[in-house]
Amino acid sequence: MNSTLIDFYSLTMAQGYWKRHMDQKVVFEMFFRKQPYNGGFSIFAGLEPLLNSLQHFSFSPDDLEYLSGLGIFEEAFLSFLAGFRFTGAIFALDEGTMIFPNEPLIRIEGTLVESQLVEGMLLNTINFQTLIATKAARVWLASGKGTVMEFGLRRAQGADGALSASRAAYIGGAAGTSHVLAGKTFGIPVMGTMAHAWVMAFPTEEEAFHAYVDIYPKNPVFLIDTFNTLKSGAPNAIKIGKMLAEKGINFGVRLDSGDIHYLSVEVRKMLDAAGLTKATISVSNDLDELIIAALRAEGSPINVWGVGTKMVTGGGDSAFTGVYKLVMRDSGLGRLVPVMKLSDNPEKTTLPASKQVWRVRDSSGMAVADVLGIDDPEHSDILEKGKTYTFWHTAGDYRHFQHTIEGDAIPLLKLRLESGKLTEEHPRLEEIRGKVRTELESFDGSYQRLLNPHTYKVSLTDQMKNLKLALVEKQFQDFP
Repeated sequence: MNSTLIDFYSLTMAQGYWKRHMDQKVVFEMFFRKQPYNGGFSIFAGLEPLLNSLQHFSFSPDDLEYLSGLGIFEEAFLSFLAGFRFTGAIFALDEGTMIFPNEPLIRIEGTLVESQLVEGMLLNTINFQTLIATKAARVWLASGKGTVMEFGLRRAQGADGALSASRAAYIGGAAGTSHVLAGKTFGIPVMGTMAHAWVMAFPTEEEAFHAYVDIYPKNPVFLIDTFNTLKSGAPNAIKIGKMLAEKGINFGVRLDSGDIHYLSVEVRKMLDAAGLTKATISVSNDLDELIIAALRAEGSPINVWGVGTKMVTGGGDSAFTGVYKLVMRDSGLGRLVPVMKLSDNPEKTTLPASKQVWRVRDSSGMAVADVLGIDDPEHSDILEKGKTYTFWHTAGDYRHFQHTIEGDAIPLLKLRLESGKLTEEHPRLEEIRGKVRTELESFDGSYQRLLNPHTYKVSLTDQMKNLKLALVEKQFQDFP
């Protein structure tokens, strides 16, 4: 990834820190403030490409020549950038983890300059892939955990967006993609049927179907709505389907327009009446999770869902709300001290200090709450099975609950890069996709509702809450 994929202010601040000899150790964290789609969960995605980019982060001679031409940066600073490599530590959740607002997804421990330089790339990578993985998971749940095909290449935001979206959609639950480069790059199954142009390129619809079967005889899918679905497309598909059935070959039909519920019901009746009960029905046409859920609620006999535009663009939400904030800085005495941002908007107030995310489960293994505790060698919070704790709202106010940990309390942030190098091999994409499904099974269905989901608890330990309030009080004393 090009290292000039960076916000300009990151470079100007980096030069400022460098000139003032402020390249001391710091800690930044990435978190997000609001669930997309008014949903109850998100799916963390994009970690592998981020870590790969960080390992190869450098400025080429061409990059430096461009920056020099801006007339902003000193030659000595550009020389510093010429030898720059990321040497920090990255702690992050497992890719495919279910995530919730205000909890750190990634923690960077490094120098002030390097931590600032990677901000834009980090947010660009994680925000987009997390948004699309979340949309895909919602679509997959809406389909009844059925077969979803992603085919949004032609509507994606450029080549980079298309490739990232296909990867994230597969993680979130899509069974395959129409995007050949994504199949080649990531090993995602590639899928596709035919376009209306194929049907219209032949003298008759029946000839088009025959020609397709001659070339691709294994499990063909016929697009039946080019002319008239019920009077032409379905009868022609059935005629050829009977011939295939005699050879032991199954087939399917696809609907891409019209009243999907009505047409799927009528086509299913026609297929079944012809004895083709194993024939499948695939549908497309600007679908999203709400439309799919409504069709399933009506009993539409659909086997495969094709989702394009609203999968790879994020649909109703165009961006994920991930942000990147400083939480620890050097005191000037060689030790890190916690810092926090206060704001006229209370929701923009940050949580101080390096934190660990503990996922607390009940005795059956179901998730109960995520708890944020201080992660500091001098006084870290450790949550233990069998003990009773008081957990506080992230606002640090009076809202709290007591809980005895009956199952496991699992720390989610793990070391991924140390001194800029991977600590372990990346999991296979199929493993990440499997983790999403395992995660969804370990959360109550009320958090997965498409409309009005239950709010999952993200809380603070006593120590974390007290630190936040102490820093707030200190700020008010310093600036009455």
